[in-house]
Amino acid sequence: VQLQASGGGLVQAGGSLRLSCAASGRTFSTYVMGWFRQAPGKERDFVAATSWSGDTSYTDSVKGRFTISRDFAENTVYLQMNSLKPEDTGVYYCAGRSSYVTPRPADYDYWGQGTQVTVSS
Repeated sequence: VQLQASGGGLVQAGGSLRLSCAASGRTFSTYVMGWFRQAPGKERDFVAATSWSGDTSYTDSVKGRFTISRDFAENTVYLQMNSLKPEDTGVYYCAGRSSYVTPRPADYDYWGQGTQVTVSS
């Protein structure tokens, strides 16, 4: 599976962005797809994930603000980010794995190249 993330940018606090992750290669529809972010000097952290059946999981700090979704026809997963805060700044990565949803980056087999999100105060 090859993953291509896009949609990052610079936005003011309170604004919105939508990230996209286009998948190609093996069967995307059966994979768990997740979003992670990495701030400078910090570890890569879980943001959200969705299973093939539509189950979703979010880290507490983004609940109610971010929504993960996927378009099976387009082999794309999205992360709609609303009410952005400066602490949401980082490089956002999409990732894929088979089996169940997990927040551990080490459990994901496939990674996109990352897209920068910067939220100014």
